[in-house]
Amino acid sequence: MNFIPTKLEGCFIIEPKVIQDERGYFMESFNERIFQKGVGQKVHFVQDNQSFSKKGALRGLHYQTGEHAQAKLVRVLEGEVLDIAVDIRPNSKTYGQYEAVLLSDKNQLQFFVPRGFAHGFLVLSEMATFFYKCDNFYNKESEGGIIYNDKTIDIDWQFQFKDLIISEKDKIQPSIENAKKAW
Repeated sequence: MNFIPTKLEGCFIIEPKVIQDERGYFMESFNERIFQKGVGQKVHFVQDNQSFSKKGALRGLHYQTGEHAQAKLVRVLEGEVLDIAVDIRPNSKTYGQYEAVLLSDKNQLQFFVPRGFAHGFLVLSEMATFFYKCDNFYNKESEGGIIYNDKTIDIDWQFQFKDLIISEKDKIQPSIENAKKAW
């Protein structure tokens, strides 16, 4: 596995070694020892989640606060998404900045989003199956969110806003300035 640091400290694009032959392909998608060495921290995942979404579905930007904060290791099993991480660590030099990564079943890339980041994704293909590991259990009372079109963050979603499919909950999220503090 190749661990590619991003401009956001702690976030990594992970490129697995894919072995292909006439039968198809094989890859090791996760190995705790290799992963922890690659990201330089001890992360123990306790929950796996999976979603299926149609083209234009935007999920996010979400995070968990305090002791329920979550690190995520995300990937796409089928389709293509634009995956976004936003730094919401108050004392970070990249606070309010984002990283965008194209994840697909073709490129097999994964994206590690540590605690202290809001996360979201937009489906670019006709449909997508999205899979992610979390290092902490979900806690409804600790949910936080930021509006997808926050002017301060200014995410380039590479998609027409009028064509987005967004939950009612995500349409009314606050700006980054008014969002629930992560810590």
